[in-house]
Amino acid sequence: MAMLDRVAAIHSDSVMPHGLGGLVPHQYQSEVFVRAQKANVIAALPTGSGKTLISVLLMRWIASQEQSKGKIVAFLVPKVTLVEQQWRYIQQKTSLRVAKLHGALDLDLSDRSGWKKRFETHDVFVMTAQIFLNILTHSLWKMDKVSLMIFDECHHARKNHPYNGILREYFQLDPSDKRPKIFGMTASPIWNVKNPLGSLSDLESNMNAKVIAVVEHVQELNEHSPKAKEIIKEYPLAPEEYNYSSPTIYQCLKVVDNSVWDDLEIPWRQIDNRYWVTFYNLGPYCASMFLFHEIQYYLERFLIENKQKILDDLSHSVEIEDVITSTSLPSKRIPDELHFIIDILQDFQAFFPGKITSSTSPIPVSNLAWCTPKLKVLVDILLEHHSPSFQGIIFVEQRHDAYTLSKVLNLLPELQGRIRSAFLVGQGVNADGVSTRTDSYEGDPIKLFRDHALNILIATSVAEEGLDFPECDLVVRFDPVQHMVGYLQSRGRARKQASTFIVMIPKGDTLQLERYQTLQQKEPEVARVYQTRHAVADEEDVDDDMDETDPVDLAARERYVVPSTGAVLSYDNSLSLLNHLCSLIPRDAFTPIHKPKYTGEFEQTLHLPRALPLSPQDLTFTGPLRRSKREAKRAAAFMAVKRLKELDVFDEYLLPLAKYADGEEEEVRSITGDGKLKRQIPPPIMSAHVRDPWYIGQTLWSHTILVENAAIASLITSTVLPPQDFVIEGSNVQMLPAALLEFDADQEHEQRLAMHQFTRCGVWYNNTSRPFSSPFSFYLVPITPDRLPDFEAIQCLLSYPEGNGDWSKISEEDYDKLMVICRPQFGSIHILRRIREDLTPLSTPLPGSREATSPTYHEYWTKKWSRKNRQVVLPTNGPVLETFRFQRSNIGTFLFDSSPSHSPIHIARDGRLLPQASCAWLPISHSIRRAFEVLPVLCHRITSGYRARCARYELNLPPSISTNFIIEAFTIPAASFPFSNQRMETLGDAVLQLCTTVHLLNRYPNRHEGQLTKLRQQVVSNRYLMYRALDLGLEQFLNSEIGNVSKWRYTSPDDALPYQHGTARLSRVVTREYPRRSLQDCMEALVGACFLAGGIPLALQGGTALGLEFGGPLPWFIRYHRIPVPTIIAPAFAALEENLNYKFRHNHLVMESLTHPSFTFSDVPSYQRLEFLGDAVLDLFVVKYLFDKFPSATSHQLAFPRTKAICNQTLAYLAVKKLSLHKMMLMNSMDLNIAVDRSVSVLDSLSADEIVKNGWKYDPPKALSDLFESVVGAVLVDSGYDYEKTAAVLEYVMEDVLEVLSPSLAKDPVSELMEWAASTGCTRIAIKPMVKKTELRERDGVAVLVHGKLVVGPIVSSSLNIARFAAAERALTKLRDPASEMNLANLCDCALAMSIDGCPPASPFVVDSTEPTGDISSTDDEDAEDIDEVAEFLIEDTTEDDQEKVAI
Repeated sequence: MAMLDRVAAIHSDSVMPHGLGGLVPHQYQSEVFVRAQKANVIAALPTGSGKTLISVLLMRWIASQEQSKGKIVAFLVPKVTLVEQQWRYIQQKTSLRVAKLHGALDLDLSDRSGWKKRFETHDVFVMTAQIFLNILTHSLWKMDKVSLMIFDECHHARKNHPYNGILREYFQLDPSDKRPKIFGMTASPIWNVKNPLGSLSDLESNMNAKVIAVVEHVQELNEHSPKAKEIIKEYPLAPEEYNYSSPTIYQCLKVVDNSVWDDLEIPWRQIDNRYWVTFYNLGPYCASMFLFHEIQYYLERFLIENKQKILDDLSHSVEIEDVITSTSLPSKRIPDELHFIIDILQDFQAFFPGKITSSTSPIPVSNLAWCTPKLKVLVDILLEHHSPSFQGIIFVEQRHDAYTLSKVLNLLPELQGRIRSAFLVGQGVNADGVSTRTDSYEGDPIKLFRDHALNILIATSVAEEGLDFPECDLVVRFDPVQHMVGYLQSRGRARKQASTFIVMIPKGDTLQLERYQTLQQKEPEVARVYQTRHAVADEEDVDDDMDETDPVDLAARERYVVPSTGAVLSYDNSLSLLNHLCSLIPRDAFTPIHKPKYTGEFEQTLHLPRALPLSPQDLTFTGPLRRSKREAKRAAAFMAVKRLKELDVFDEYLLPLAKYADGEEEEVRSITGDGKLKRQIPPPIMSAHVRDPWYIGQTLWSHTILVENAAIASLITSTVLPPQDFVIEGSNVQMLPAALLEFDADQEHEQRLAMHQFTRCGVWYNNTSRPFSSPFSFYLVPITPDRLPDFEAIQCLLSYPEGNGDWSKISEEDYDKLMVICRPQFGSIHILRRIREDLTPLSTPLPGSREATSPTYHEYWTKKWSRKNRQVVLPTNGPVLETFRFQRSNIGTFLFDSSPSHSPIHIARDGRLLPQASCAWLPISHSIRRAFEVLPVLCHRITSGYRARCARYELNLPPSISTNFIIEAFTIPAASFPFSNQRMETLGDAVLQLCTTVHLLNRYPNRHEGQLTKLRQQVVSNRYLMYRALDLGLEQFLNSEIGNVSKWRYTSPDDALPYQHGTARLSRVVTREYPRRSLQDCMEALVGACFLAGGIPLALQGGTALGLEFGGPLPWFIRYHRIPVPTIIAPAFAALEENLNYKFRHNHLVMESLTHPSFTFSDVPSYQRLEFLGDAVLDLFVVKYLFDKFPSATSHQLAFPRTKAICNQTLAYLAVKKLSLHKMMLMNSMDLNIAVDRSVSVLDSLSADEIVKNGWKYDPPKALSDLFESVVGAVLVDSGYDYEKTAAVLEYVMEDVLEVLSPSLAKDPVSELMEWAASTGCTRIAIKPMVKKTELRERDGVAVLVHGKLVVGPIVSSSLNIARFAAAERALTKLRDPASEMNLANLCDCALAMSIDGCPPASPFVVDSTEPTGDISSTDDEDAEDIDEVAEFLIEDTTEDDQEKVAI
């Protein structure tokens, strides 16, 4: 095909589906692109020739193919620095969705759903090779779901580089047509110039690709890949002596003994070596600068880690204000020479500036006399090539040289105002700490260099590859070129036209000169090798710190694939998997870092940390014999990981921790992998269909209502309700069993309609005062002696729905019973007290009465009841009725016991006089009126009970849980009842924690505390509980309705008929809205209800029914029954048994509970797993104790004493004072011994009252509280998981502490300060972190400020929490002291500001937020009358000032 046709084909078939978008390749790029479409290739093109553009064309083409659907493109780079650059370029040049991944992004490999979403929402992933290898290892994505793999700087695909690890997985994919396409890019393909063909063959074999070069458009390639001018610059050898001032900083520090450096954790020997390397390379000043900053770095780190110990030592000799000493930190030995070293650094500080700015003075060096000739030559080079737009890169071998050189160049007088330099080294923390320091210029040096904020970059090999610096016109190899890779890559950084590449070589060093000239001569020969055969060779990365694996070892390698998931274990990832596992083991400040240890040479033995809860034989692995030490280590690690997978230490994805409760709108699974749920997360306020018993259907059931054993009415609905007994407003109310209600066929419709209308009138008059048109969902009607609906009584009311005006039938028997309606104020209902024949409307009101403001009753009524558009006409004759206001029953709240209702009682005014001629009486009997009085409570109670019974049946809850418990568990706070599920939720949360902990502990006997903690967090999280609740349909049973029924809610839909004809059924559900978080609260409350009803055994049954991770319904003593015969308890533990009042049966449990993680030479693991268990036991015990002791306390009130009882200080007190555990603890840490000894004397002197109320003042080591928790865990396990027995032991041990606990405990100083300040009206008080400066160093502290003015602080302590409490306590004392300058009155003007702003005082009237509200203008006449009455009542009972406010 002709070339023009070929390019046209590319554009039409490959690129155009995505659009060129201005991306037009050169012809040499199109040539390579076409060949890449046909086969796997490695493009060997010079630096700057546009290899990334070819890869973009290729990925756009591959993404347009049908077979690429559901697959990704993996763009792989060897170094983190390249990720950002390539990601930005690809994102700009294509419409594909591009993601970037590298280790610095803190990626969570356990978040499987997050990764799934990430892969589904992106097309291209730019990432480091190690990240992609991790993705394949843990089966987050499969190789067959990759359409294209692009390897940037692909010459790294050798030895044990992650590139090669990825490619080994690539070759495992069979058949081969499922493998992704491969495209490699490199500018330096051949590493071994002595055997170029062998290098090419190895690379092609590793990558399954052919190396190609440009063949048809070489001239165009050369035009767009300018070659820098190469210059050799020789420099004189360094002199034997320098005219450098003495003593040097090295001479001063050299006198310090090596043991002192060891105590200070400063690696003097390595620093010493690097000092002399820098001395010979850069000269005495640079070496001294390096030494100064290196010692300063390590010293600062030591001071930070040991600041409290240093402060404590200082406090013995000099009093330091506002520093609180601590007993909980490791007590490292602080050498006396520390201050001597600090003095030395201070003496030299002015000579070696830290952060360099434009105002920094140059160093006083004449003619660079304190630097090597090599550095002088470099200065000459920079001066010679400097220009206003000049930019250059200087390549060095050592990181500390890059750091030091970047500082020195900014300080030299000759370069002042010309050079702005910074250094660029690899990512991560280097052993010498250099890479963790801040640069001379703040920010990213790469970006600053590209933006011309810098003009010189001193770099290691990290800048040789891939980084694009198009404006660079000078590259200097300050240190020798070692191989072809370094030569080609560094020279390739000089991309500007007429750029210069300078190689610095010592005078007379023929070896270096010959090496460089050889590379220079061999370059075209090496290029011809792949240009002529269209292949490219491999080369070595100078940063690769990996051994060459022997072919025999490679052939002997194993590979393990987890059958269920496809996760891959190989020699390439075994070391990192083990390191990751050990890094997750929890440790305190007294325990060394947990890490695997290897011993041996070519047959390595791996020793895992004793902190792993494994048998001794599973802690040691001896690998097979290998030909290299590194390979022998990998082999041992492979064996260990494979065995740990069998022991379930690693899960099916080879992860030590997995995430099971995922993000929003994602999947949630149980820890067993069962029961996957696919539910979308509801909105914060969710709408749900809730069970409801009320509806009118074809079949009706009559339920007779008895009050104090007298049948008064019948409740009729289509749901069969069970017989129930209640206590409502102090009266015994019964509902008898349902009886089928039968009708005469001819009268059924009329009778149903009559019951409906009667119920409507009854509810209107007795409960709501509001008319409504929706059909009722039940009927309440009077009954005959045979307990059938009394249709005659029903018809009496329906005949006079607005009252009967015939008063001739009324006698004294009706007094105090008869309901009266006054027509001028129709919304008000009154009860007849008596008929006053002695009064008429024209009578004169009695003095002092409310009507006395008018000459006659008639005039008073006319004035009061008339409105602007309605004049009332009243009779002047007839008697007057004496009545009192009828209070409607519209509150449905109730309690479970027989105590008086807590429902609000509305106060009514007695003695109302009404004209009889304007009034009518309602034909409603006193008995039916009594039925309507109890109706709101009755309906609410029946509704709650119905939902509880439905939940018991459908959720398979244990039958022994009382209905009342279930009702309480489902009643959310929004219902505003006298009770809610919050107390049960608090208890249930503790039960949930313990039951889950016991299950996890036994299900995963080989997982350490860190793994178990993470698992527990996931399966007790609110999100997990919410999804479980949704899976169960728990939202159907919640009680969210408020007690007030002023707006009647027991109705059918507006379009429903009064009753349902035919066979169709109305649904027994209603729609309700409530907070989403109510779901998880109800789950925990149900667990708490089960525990209250039957302890742990019933909680296990209930939790299992709810789908929680309890391990099943079997009781623990059956499930975890241990057959081994009890062992003899060591005499050393006799005192512990006596203190506990408990006899152990298994010695190993006691020993494990007392073994600190620092004690590694033990037959049992450390106490961490038992402490994990004991923590949950203590939490439940304390919560249950407070729950029972304070039955009226809210969950919020229980939380504070609970925290006080189980905090670190209280448990440490119990460990020391009650059990003397500090005398039995097995530990191997001198620092912990010292910290414990310091705390013991303090804790021994305290009482239970002091530790509970003022525990915040003390800071004992957490190991003591951990020890107490682990002993509690040991008691539970030893007793056969008998919780009641363990609780009895705790009650005995904690008796003194428990007696102190109360919801009314004094608040801690922070809470007290804030509450007191709020009570005074101050709104500008703050407790803030603040740095405290002393002669030694700066330390973090806490200060209290009022209106921005410092009152106390900064207070310094090892714990910022303790400092916070101490600062608040001192501030409270000062602010309350009238004689203090810091008295709050002198600092705060909030009250004055409020007065000036005119803020009104709080309203004296409290509005019930649960009452329905609305626009008064939209109310009907009846409502308006009621509102008038209430307003009148309020005004009559207030002062004149208050009346004015009410009127407003």
